[in-house]
Amino acid sequence: MRSRKIACLCAVAALAVGVSSAKDTPDQKRDKTRKMASAVLNELYKLQPGSREAIQKSAGYAVFDNMGTNLLLLSTARGSGVAVNSKTKQETFMKMVELQAGLGMGVKKFRVIFVFDNQKALNSFVNSGWEFGGQTTAAAKTGDKGGSMSGAASVSDGVWMYQLTDKGLAAEITAKSTKYYKDDDLN
Repeated sequence: MRSRKIACLCAVAALAVGVSSAKDTPDQKRDKTRKMASAVLNELYKLQPGSREAIQKSAGYAVFDNMGTNLLLLSTARGSGVAVNSKTKQETFMKMVELQAGLGMGVKKFRVIFVFDNQKALNSFVNSGWEFGGQTTAAAKTGDKGGSMSGAASVSDGVWMYQLTDKGLAAEITAKSTKYYKDDDLN
């Protein structure tokens, strides 16, 4: 009985997040997304000071704020964010959805920052959308990028990813059947 109450509360909380943002105008949604991205980047810079230089030198970056809900056998997450071309400063507003099967219960908030080494990787992410298949898990490590990418994981050729949780920088970065795509309502 208690499990059902918790599951119902999680479902209502996830629904409330979607309903509250649905009332905003497109301009208000874009402004909220910009403020979120700025706050997330400032949090990342405090946790990983070398990330500021990595982002400044990158072809572009993307910042997402996501909320995940795990209800018994199905885990889902939804989020939104913005990709920014470092050279032109052009913004592309995007969405994220994630699905995973597995036993559990709860709500998790997490933020993701992608850093694109080159224009091709950025263009592919923005114009074609992007999907992680299965489960991608990478330990956050420096790799061959020196200190500037410390705390990030290489998730694709030319793409690095930081994941922030309520506990700080994630030591392990996961993406489970995750799709990133343009938000047609905001672009």
